Amino acid sequence: MFMLAMRSIRQRPGRFLATLLSALLGAAIIMTFNSMHDTAAQDGVDSVSSQTLTTAASVVGGYGTLLVFFAVASSLTVNVRQRAAELELLRCSGATPAQIKRMVVGEAVAVALVGAVLAIGPAVLGGRALLEVFQDSGQVARTVDHSFGPFALLSGVDVTLLAAAGAAFLAVRRATRGHERRGRGRTFFAYAALLTGAAAVCSTFAFSATDAALMAAPAYGAILLSVGFALLSPRLLKGVLDRLPLTGASGWLAVRNLRRRAEHLAGILMSLILFTAVATATLYMQAVESDAVDASGPTKSVDAKNLETLNFTVVGIIVVFVCVMLVNSLYAATTYRGREFGQQRLAGATPGQVLGTVGAEGLVLTVTGLFFGTVAALAGIIPFTVVRTDSVLPGQGLGIWLAVVSVAAAATLGTSLVTARRVLRTPAVAAVAVAA
Repeated sequence: MFMLAMRSIRQRPGRFLATLLSALLGAAIIMTFNSMHDTAAQDGVDSVSSQTLTTAASVVGGYGTLLVFFAVASSLTVNVRQRAAELELLRCSGATPAQIKRMVVGEAVAVALVGAVLAIGPAVLGGRALLEVFQDSGQVARTVDHSFGPFALLSGVDVTLLAAAGAAFLAVRRATRGHERRGRGRTFFAYAALLTGAAAVCSTFAFSATDAALMAAPAYGAILLSVGFALLSPRLLKGVLDRLPLTGASGWLAVRNLRRRAEHLAGILMSLILFTAVATATLYMQAVESDAVDASGPTKSVDAKNLETLNFTVVGIIVVFVCVMLVNSLYAATTYRGREFGQQRLAGATPGQVLGTVGAEGLVLTVTGLFFGTVAALAGIIPFTVVRTDSVLPGQGLGIWLAVVSVAAAATLGTSLVTARRVLRTPAVAAVAVAA
């Protein structure tokens, strides 16, 4: 099976490009921040600098690990679903489900290993740039030199390989098991995340306005709520579609396609919900915190600077990752629909009507993801703002939320429409013949 996996990669390397990019970017981020552990462990590093570097590596490293898994899982899920006919042919040829799983996992691990190796150079450069950011803000002494050691290297490679292996195993397992059984597991974890997130949000009221850990509870609560919504994304999407008043040929076809492909679109909707919730909650809570700190004194403490830098860094990572996840998933999913688009055109649909359908699908996905992501974000923002400032809503207005919405909409609608237009350049007869 390992030889078959290597042969599959050599024959069609393009199908693994999305996984390679996700693994490369994820490994680079993990290595970049975990190199702060290696830097802090050097002789002669003062306690304040060491604490700043260790905190950054621990917090962002945890976020990075979670995002790597989601990014690789998203790309691998699309890959496995597009290869359903190939995997079924292997089963008919005598391959057992266990052998197919080993083949798919072997492919994922091999691609992830290449991505992790390619990420070493960017991670070294990124680590140096990150250290300079901390030094420019006065959080780390200028005498501290960057170190890219075994902790950064091993953690980056190990996390990337484990994420790839785990994501590949789950993807092929979902493809070979019944819908009812895999639905139960997803539902259990979804409600567990929602309950834990709600408990974390409610615990915000147990803190005082000056507690250093005040932001942690609502932030993690918002993240867990968004994870719960993301795991329930197929059900949420179907619920939205049942109440959607879309009319016209493109609208009717968009609703029909979305309802039929709800399970396949779960990864895209998951990315949108996580991005909206985490980015919105973090940016608003940091804005509230910064205003409160500015109002209480003339200068920020080192802890306040650390928190601000970490929050903005986390949001930056999320923005990059969600763009990669969305672009990879949407590009692969839309490109795979070449035969479907060709059949629609042979049935009488014009290219404009096909693009209208794709645009309507993208709009429904975007609005659904933004809505549930915003709900999760507000669940964290409101308790934090009440405790920190005695106000119900932040005083920053809608500017931050509109910026988050713009990025999400541009990534989703832009990728869908541009890719669909590219696919439609192929003549309808040729698209159906090639795909067949």
